[in-house]
Amino acid sequence: MSLSHLRTFVEVYRRRSLTVAARMLDLTQPAVSQQIASLESLLGRPLFERHARGVRPTAVADDLAASLGDRLDQAEAALASVRARSSRLSGTVHLAAPSEYLAEQVAGRLKPLLAAGLELRLHVGGKEALYAMLLDDRVHLALTASRIEDPRLAYEQVGTERLLAVAAPTEARRILAGPTLADGLNLCPHLAYDLERPLIRTWLDANALDAPAHLPGATAPDLRVIRAMLRAGLGWSVMPDYLLTQDLRDGVLVEIPAPIATPENAFYLAWVRSALRHPRVAAARDALVRVLRAGAG
Repeated sequence: MSLSHLRTFVEVYRRRSLTVAARMLDLTQPAVSQQIASLESLLGRPLFERHARGVRPTAVADDLAASLGDRLDQAEAALASVRARSSRLSGTVHLAAPSEYLAEQVAGRLKPLLAAGLELRLHVGGKEALYAMLLDDRVHLALTASRIEDPRLAYEQVGTERLLAVAAPTEARRILAGPTLADGLNLCPHLAYDLERPLIRTWLDANALDAPAHLPGATAPDLRVIRAMLRAGLGWSVMPDYLLTQDLRDGVLVEIPAPIATPENAFYLAWVRSALRHPRVAAARDALVRVLRAGAG
């Protein structure tokens, strides 16, 4: 039983598709089918049941996958990291992140990756788009502030962000002059990333406050746009602290004090578990973890 056969099994098991596994492994579908057949012959039991939309693992496949766990991924990642350190790298790495985080926290820290010989292709998107790009193999690495629960993905925490409720000074005074904080917040328009208002809801939940009764006055899928609108006195919002440092220092924006707690989000670097078998991706992952943690520190 070779490592290549086990890698093929793991990819088919995770993807539930011989075709997708073949694409991920840079193999033909007949080659993948042959390797699975070889494993089944060795074990004397079928590993997958074929159906119209792909394959379904048998109990034997479930047992084999549980026995392997993440050890194959870890071994391949370790080998790729060693190969990356021992030779000049080349090739392209695709990295995705929310647009404002990519611009403000990541872009200026990418010199070590370029110096190592990598070519970078940067992509932007929200939570769902980032996950889709990873799982469709359109990007190798992605940065996200959302908790990662998909078992096909691995991740490491690279930083944190504090979520602050802010407004221009005149708007903040209006809000704080209300009978209660909830009343004051309802008096002024709120501005959000989208209609789901994830950052605002996180801050309100941490402070036992209900969401505003009305929809956001404006939404924009880039928090730097929201920041510009806040500076112009168009309402209030909740934003990560890294976008607010200079404005708070200059008094252009002021914090609306949290009555109970200031919530924090963790930021993660994520990748499909099998991606680190490529030395360039393993090297990019290692470098990003290093520079982003140093920046957060």
